[in-house]
Amino acid sequence: MKKLFITLLGLIFIVSASYRADAEVTKTPVVFHFTTVGDCRGDPSLAGATEQDLLWVQNTKVMTRMIREMQVAKPQALFFNGDMIYGYSSNKEKMDRYYAYWRGMMSNLIESGTYVVPIPGNHEVQIKIKNAEGKEKKTAVVENENIWRSNMGDLILDLDKWKSITHQDATAWNVENKPKIGTDGITTDQRQLSYSFDVGKSHFTMINTDPVGFDSSAPVKWLEADFKAAKKRGAKKFFIFGHKMAFTYVPEKLKGTKESKEGGFDVRPEVRDAFWNLVETYQAVYFTGHQHTYHAEQPRKNQGGKAWQVIVGGGGSPFSIPKESIDKESDRMFSWADVLIYENGKVSIRIFGFDEVFGPTRVVEEWEI
Repeated sequence: MKKLFITLLGLIFIVSASYRADAEVTKTPVVFHFTTVGDCRGDPSLAGATEQDLLWVQNTKVMTRMIREMQVAKPQALFFNGDMIYGYSSNKEKMDRYYAYWRGMMSNLIESGTYVVPIPGNHEVQIKIKNAEGKEKKTAVVENENIWRSNMGDLILDLDKWKSITHQDATAWNVENKPKIGTDGITTDQRQLSYSFDVGKSHFTMINTDPVGFDSSAPVKWLEADFKAAKKRGAKKFFIFGHKMAFTYVPEKLKGTKESKEGGFDVRPEVRDAFWNLVETYQAVYFTGHQHTYHAEQPRKNQGGKAWQVIVGGGGSPFSIPKESIDKESDRMFSWADVLIYENGKVSIRIFGFDEVFGPTRVVEEWEI
């Protein structure tokens, strides 16, 4: 059951210790522990940016705090759901500088025992261009996919480093296990952009939601084959990580306004529906970002669906929802998900967050699946 917690917690390690104690109380061991978040890039147009801020375009203050608190909680892995850099450029020198800064921050987490798994976002793979009408359009380009690989390839996937950090084997990993050109709207090599692996009886799949020529989509046919093969190997739990959401979150106050425009797979309803059919079939959990907020829902609950979409795009980018339009406080909180997978197959999801004035970290919501 999903529960809302309103008690403020001053120290994250108290929360984390309690969280770990859950397994001890039930005598059910935790077999894997991970966190996930996305969207820590800054915005060069914001007032007050220093010359140095414009070099890195990163919300250092927010990510530093999150990293510090994750170091106390000690997850075995962090799945980072894209928009870790400002990007929107094919200038390799500039992009390398952005990536270097982000990796410098993440190195502290890696060195203290958490493997960082990167997933591309639109800021990594897209550029801004003008269309025939002179309007700005964002589109993925192959140059940026190549720059992504050159900066992130060593993390996708270093099996020896993964084992030494997580003390678990990552199995069924193959760099050639990727969407094929000619299917799912794919026109370019997707190595290390969409990929997957197993950890015990859990299957983890990372997807590029903005492939060149088919932005705002999911590789459904590849996912279907990937999940089928994983289930045959014995996988019981399925987790998907991607940047763009399948269903855009719109607070009640924004419904019907120009601010309620769809920004995920909604723009391709046939892809969204096929993707979610698959998610429901395997009772997967889809962790995503793109919207700079926190929101968890079962999109087809009214039709008997049980699968979850969890938007955790609160890594430090400017909030997506105006103050006057929020439905709940967590609409404008810097937040991340902390997930425990138990030996008996249960999964606990706990959302941690702090507000925009950097008050105490609190447990925002918690539920079990």
